[in-house]
Parts: sequence; structure tokens; C-alpha cells
Amino acid sequence: MTIDSYANRFVCDLVAYEPGKPIDETARELGLDPSSIVKVASNENPLGPSPKAKAAMKLALDDAHIYPDGGGFRLRSAIAESVGLDRSNVVIGNGSNEIIELLCHTFLNGRTGLIAAEHAFVVYKLMATLFGANYIEVPDPGFVHDLDGMADAIDESTRLVFIANPNNPTGTMVDQAAIDRFMDRLPDHVIAVFDEAYIEFPENPPDTLRYVREGRNVCVLRTFSKLHGLAALRVGYGLAPAHIAELLQKARQPFNVNAIAQAGALAAINDREHMDRTIQVNREGMAFYEKELAARGLEFVPSFANFLLVKTGSGDRVFKEMLAQGVIVRAMSSYKLPDWIRISIGTPAQNQRCMEVLDSVLAASTTA
Repeated sequence: MTIDSYANRFVCDLVAYEPGKPIDETARELGLDPSSIVKVASNENPLGPSPKAKAAMKLALDDAHIYPDGGGFRLRSAIAESVGLDRSNVVIGNGSNEIIELLCHTFLNGRTGLIAAEHAFVVYKLMATLFGANYIEVPDPGFVHDLDGMADAIDESTRLVFIANPNNPTGTMVDQAAIDRFMDRLPDHVIAVFDEAYIEFPENPPDTLRYVREGRNVCVLRTFSKLHGLAALRVGYGLAPAHIAELLQKARQPFNVNAIAQAGALAAINDREHMDRTIQVNREGMAFYEKELAARGLEFVPSFANFLLVKTGSGDRVFKEMLAQGVIVRAMSSYKLPDWIRISIGTPAQNQRCMEVLDSVLAASTTA
């Protein structure tokens, strides 16, 4: 027998998460200059990192021989101050994905379950599977989380309910009334996890931190990857009542967020100018796509995030043909949306180039 026959079956049968196509890999495969490639696939900040963050990271390199602050004192304090909470409410992670994993480490096993929406972030299902937990998927009519249906799905084995808001990959958002109604029904043995990676982009997002302040069973996930443009650093955090945060700290690996990343995030959180500029570029880009897609009669899902879900027919084919012309979008077949692609908002030049290539691909398919 080979060693893989001794591995946990639920790991062997797992389909690994496939990230957006990297620029360098695309350049090598197609023989293109990396600078000519437009990547609008992974919901990244087209402006890049805050200049203040870049300066702070360069300074931090001088101390790269020293282990980072394992408790993240300064960064956790700054995060807490920015949201009006206490440092004891903050857990930092190697991206908010690590906070998802810490929650699963802490609360899931083969006798428990996790609930998520049908078209939600695929990592929820991956994590549930890795921990041998029951995964329940609730339909989301109109691509919007059905919080009443998710509350109905809770049973005695449920431990975590993930609510991505705004949701990836659909860009939809549930409102305060729906969240309040859901929280009124949340039993004591369940934690509501509000994944808010894109919460800075909508103008009037719902307030879930009120439930942290009230000591309810919630954990709010946020990240420095999107608004702050620090995706390569992998810095995310969870906001939870102290008794829940303390449990997650116990499950966390020491030195899980490196010192360079902590320095960059600490500077970025105070760069209001860069954040405001990012939000403005996103709003202008969103308006551009909405106008252009509507003019072409292409169906799309109105988005509260920094990306759009667009129905093109055969998303895999459109992805491959756009890739051949140096524009990287995201096919959505892994989300059970084979006719759709996801387009991240880029700079004006990137948005224009993306639409030109999309036009050429769709025109070729109609004449083929």
C-alpha cells in the first residue's frame, strides 16, 4: 500500500482551492511581457499598497533577523482603536483565511456542522471538509444570502454560520434588518461569522460590530488585502467578544503574522488618503462597467464590492480566450456558475482594456 492510502479520506477527496491565474505564470505560458498583462481576477487593489505602508515595510526589513511580536500588540491596538473595540477583541491572522481556519479548529469536528450560502466563498466548504464536519448549503435566490433560510437550517449540531457580506463572488449584500432578524434567532450554541472582506466599499454597510460590543456569539472577519492593497502580505483579523477571541488565540500558531506584514498593516490603517482614493477609483470603475455592460445587453449582478459577476455564457471558454489576449478574469464554474465570469475593478486603463478584449471574445463566439 502507498502512503496516501493511510491519509484521511476527506483530504484525499478534496478539490484544492484554485486561486486566480498569476501574472508571471501567464507571461511564461504565453510568451508575453508581464507588464502588458491585465489581471482583473482576484479582487485586488489596482492602486497597489499605501505609500506609507511601503515605507514602513522597508524600515522593518532592517530588523528582519528578529522574530515578530507574537501577540501583535501594536497592530491589534490600532485595529481596535479604528473600530471602537478593545485589543482583547482582536485576533490577527495570516489573511482572514487563517481566522476562518482558527474558527474551524476551535468549533468543528465530525459531529458538528457549518452552514453557508450556496454561492459563497468556496473556502468555507473546504474548511468544513478538512475538519470532517457536516457542510450545509442554503440556496440564495437572486444570489443574495437567505438569512431566514439559513436560520431555519440550524440544528443541534450546528456550530458556525458563515455570512459573507458583501458576498464573494456575487457582490450582493444583506441589509441590517435581515441581519438583526437572523441574530434574534441565533441559538447559544452557534457562532455567526460575518466575513466582511469588502465592507469598506458600500456606502451604508450594516453594523455587525454592535453584536461584538454586546458580547454575542459573533466573529467579524476583515482584511488588509482589498481596501489597503496588501494582498501579498496576508494580513487579516477577526473581531469577537473577548471570550471567543481568547479561544481563537489558543488555536493560533505563534508568530503567524510576520513583522514586515505587521509594519505595513499598521501604516496602512492610518492612511486615510489612500483608502479614500481606492474607494473613489472603485466607484468610478463600477459605474464604467455597469454602463458598458448594460449597453451591450450583458447580464450582471449589481455589486457592493470591488468586482462584478457577469454572465457571458461558457465562462471557462471566455476566461481562456481572454487569457490568450493577456487579460485575466475569473471563471466561475467552481462556484457552480459555469456561464459567468467575475471581473475585478481595475484602473480606468485596465477596465477599458478588459472591455475591449471581452468584446472581441464575445464577437468571435457569435460569428464562429
